[in-house]
Formats: sequence, C-alpha cells, structure tokens
Amino acid sequence: MITHSDIRFPSPVSYGPLQLPSRYLLSPLAGYTNLAFRRIVRQIGGVGLATTDLVSANALVHLNEKTQRMIETHPEDRPFAVQIFGHAPAVMVEAARMLAARGTDTIDINMGCPVNRIASGGSGAGMMCNMAGTLSLVQAVVEAVRIPVSVKMRLGWDASQLTAPQFAREFEQIGVCAIAIHGRTREQGFGGSVDLRGIRAVVEAVEKIPIIGNGDVRTIGDAARMLIETGCHGVSIGRGALANPWIFRQLAQWEATGSYDPPGTFNDRLELLLRQFAYMIEQFGEQGGIVRFRKMAHWYLKSMRVRSGLRHRFQQAKTRPEIDAAIAAVIAAGPLEGTRDGLLPDMHIPVPSGPVERW
Repeated sequence: MITHSDIRFPSPVSYGPLQLPSRYLLSPLAGYTNLAFRRIVRQIGGVGLATTDLVSANALVHLNEKTQRMIETHPEDRPFAVQIFGHAPAVMVEAARMLAARGTDTIDINMGCPVNRIASGGSGAGMMCNMAGTLSLVQAVVEAVRIPVSVKMRLGWDASQLTAPQFAREFEQIGVCAIAIHGRTREQGFGGSVDLRGIRAVVEAVEKIPIIGNGDVRTIGDAARMLIETGCHGVSIGRGALANPWIFRQLAQWEATGSYDPPGTFNDRLELLLRQFAYMIEQFGEQGGIVRFRKMAHWYLKSMRVRSGLRHRFQQAKTRPEIDAAIAAVIAAGPLEGTRDGLLPDMHIPVPSGPVERW
C-alpha cells in the first residue's frame, strides 16, 4: 500500500505564469462542472483549478445564449479555466480571444472527448487522428492569446495509435503550458482500467511542462498511485468529486500532513445540496434551476444513501413546492445505511458504458 512517505511531491504546478493553489484539479464534465458546483468545491477548499463544462467554440463565437451561460463565473471561482472544442482554427482562435478578453485565466483545448457526434467531426478525440492539422490549430490558439493554453487528450485513438507522447513533445515546443492526459484510448471510452504506464510515457516525453494525470481517481489512494506510478505533476478528478466534493480538501490535507478529514456526513451533504440548488436558482431562475439541478441532485442523494423512491420523487419534482416537499421527505427518512452525522458507505460511481460509437 502506498503511503505519504513514499511520495516525493513535485514542485507546485504552474500553467505558464499562473501558479495553481494546489495540484488537484476539477476535471471538466459535461452537465456537472457548472458554476454552481465549482463554487461548492471552491468553498470546501483544496482545488487548484476548476474548468467549465465542454464548450463549443462555434457556439461561443456565435453568442449562443446557452453557451454564454456556461462560461459565466464568480469572484470566488478562481483560477478559472474554460475548455473549448472545435476543428476550425479560425473559429477556435476567435473563441480563445473572446475568452481572454473576458478575463478567463486559462484556456483548455479538448482533444479527448470520445462522444461520436464530437469526435467524428474532427473535434475532441478526433483531433488525435490528424497530427499536422491538430498541431497547426493548437499553435494558432497559443499564439493568438497571452493567457496560458493547455490541452486535454487521451492516450490515442485506439491501442494501435498511442500518439499522446508524440503530441505532448510537439505541444511543448509550440508553447502549450500543460497537458492533462486521460489514461485510456478513445476506443475504450470509460471501459477497462486507466493505463498508468501510458500516462508515464507522456510525462517522460516532455521536458518542463506539467502533466496532469486523469482517470479512475476516486480516493486518496487512487491519487497517490497516480502520482507515484506515473510521475505526473498533478491529478485531475471528475466523477470522484461528484461522489465526494471534499476530495480536493482531503488531498491538500494529505499532501501537507499525511492525514485528512473524513468526507461529509448526510447532514453535510444535504447542506451542500441545498446551497448548490440555491446557486442554480440564482443563475437560471427557479424553473431553470430545477431542471438543471436534477443531474447533480442524483449524485448528492445517492451518496447520502437516500432510498430510490425518494430520489425518484426529487427527480420528478417540477415546482419549488414539490422540491421542498421532496427534501422534507428525505430529511424525515434519513439514510438507508449509516447515520445522519457519521460516515456513510462509499457509493458506486457509474460511468458511460456500451460501444463508444453509439454515445
């Protein structure tokens, strides 16, 4: 078992001139890493960088209303990154310039999304199939703005095309400030296990820029294994943070002292649920907040060990009185396992499954 003493922590992580408060990053997750959730994890503490949902560069430059809401931020949401995707260099450059003008701290280019509607059009993971075109696009974005530009990618398109190390070498030369690497190929989707050796190959391919390991990090032990076996400089966490928003604070405590506080109780999670719901209403209005919060409420209620019937009731609620009644029922019932103010059993963390081509 890996312990704190086994790890020699790298120097603090910097994205160009931007030094991050910690090496533990919130991964961009479509539908989840919205402003309300970013505010929650910031308030808990320990987050080095938080990134928006995946944003279409094309929609951004055409001032799509929904996309404009996706890039909204808040004074406590710092440092703040926006992740963009697209395949047209001119559009990506225009989107990057717009974001820089808005005060975005750093821009991340997505070339890891495996979803077919994105990858098949040459964006997301599809960029890994076009070395020359991708390098030209990324270089154009880097040269268009003064803020740091990072890239998130997978190991490659499939097991026969593990191109991430080669991309990493080239990206460093054209001025990319950091690379986040998910340790699976596009073909894998979220199946199988993360290939830590594959991530290490990316770490070894660059000279100075930080490499951020990503994938299957759900616990402190998972993060420790990622750091020690890959040599990466930081760790990016997605679904693990949905199940446990305290994980960033735990990791920062663990790095500093070798120990960490337990995650939140039923009562703590209930308080976060209500606070995040209030933020959603603040940003989108009552009806918009109710609709948009359902996805995240599922994670809160499941981690609180709320029985399925009450979770379903919350999901079906369409008005504020119905939401309030559903919450009152949750409070009255308490958790199925554990106690209201003690440790709860870990929840199973679901991921997309099935053939990735059908996503």
